Amino acid sequence: MNEPNATPGQIVKAAYKTGEYIAEVVESDGRRVLVQVHAVLQHPTQGDLHHPYDPDAPMFHERRASAFGEKVWVPAAAVKPYDGAIPPYKETLMTALGTEMERMDRLQRWAQRSLERLRSLEKDYKG
Repeated sequence: MNEPNATPGQIVKAAYKTGEYIAEVVESDGRRVLVQVHAVLQHPTQGDLHHPYDPDAPMFHERRASAFGEKVWVPAAAVKPYDGAIPPYKETLMTALGTEMERMDRLQRWAQRSLERLRSLEKDYKG
């Protein structure tokens, strides 16, 4: 955060394990902040983070969003002040999940169209 220490009770945006949340600061030790999750802004990314977009990665991880009320330690740099109303957890969870699913669907359609174009080019290149 911009401030030296997050203040207990402060509402923040916190990035945690590829997800982003609206959370309340519980405590801080200066380099880490313990936050309690209240809403989901971005659903965590699936798969192997060391091999992004590789469907054949040896460890394809399923990442669940942090639960309502779950307390997690995050680096202080991953915490930013949040101003605004806190929407209901379940509503934000479903919205974030839907957004991530739409993003994956769009990526899948892009890959399919790219593959079609590459196959067309392959025919052209072969003569």
